[in-house]
Amino acid sequence: MKKDLPHKHDSSSENVISHFPETEVIISVSEAMKQLGDPSRLRIFWLLCHTEECVANIAAAVNMSSPAVSHHLRLLKTAGLIVSHREGKEMFYRAADTRLADSLHHTIEKVAEIACPR
Repeated sequence: MKKDLPHKHDSSSENVISHFPETEVIISVSEAMKQLGDPSRLRIFWLLCHTEECVANIAAAVNMSSPAVSHHLRLLKTAGLIVSHREGKEMFYRAADTRLADSLHHTIEKVAEIACPR
């Protein structure tokens, strides 16, 4: 995106602005980060970065009711951070295999100073 700035101080601002991400990318990242601003969703997302689980097991792991977990899963899925698949009557969830989900997963672990379980 090329923008002419009203004030010419130096060329560094114009260089940065020329590399500004597309609006759709900013919206996508912002929505994902907004969803992870909730501690419950952050815990659920981190769990699903390491394992695939059903709602009942996720609920037990994070000490929440299944309906509450389902609500958070829906929001994480809408943000593109997790995916699901059905096996019989059960839905299983895991982190999406995307650069955004992977980057956020690693950012969480770096900021929280925790390591991936082996």
